[in-house]
Amino acid sequence: MGLGVPFNIASYSLLTCMIAHVTGLKPGDFVHTLGDAHVYLNHIEPLKEQLKREPRPFPTLKFKRDVNSIDEITMEDLVLEGYKPHKKIQMEMAL
Repeated sequence: MGLGVPFNIASYSLLTCMIAHVTGLKPGDFVHTLGDAHVYLNHIEPLKEQLKREPRPFPTLKFKRDVNSIDEITMEDLVLEGYKPHKKIQMEMAL
């Protein structure tokens, strides 16, 4: 939950926006369903710290140019506006 889920949410949300951009559609809601959700013992304290934080508004993703293929999109095409992250919480990879 502490490492994989946030990465998956960001990755698949970006992919959703990229597909919408290429097809000229507006992205809808991203719904993430969990199966076998679990928290590793070494993530309990960092996650408690995270839960104490006040949520901040979501940033906005903008594209600098129109493209015809998702393969044409580069990092230089993306602008993330209003991203105000909290301080990093260290979590070790559970093996």
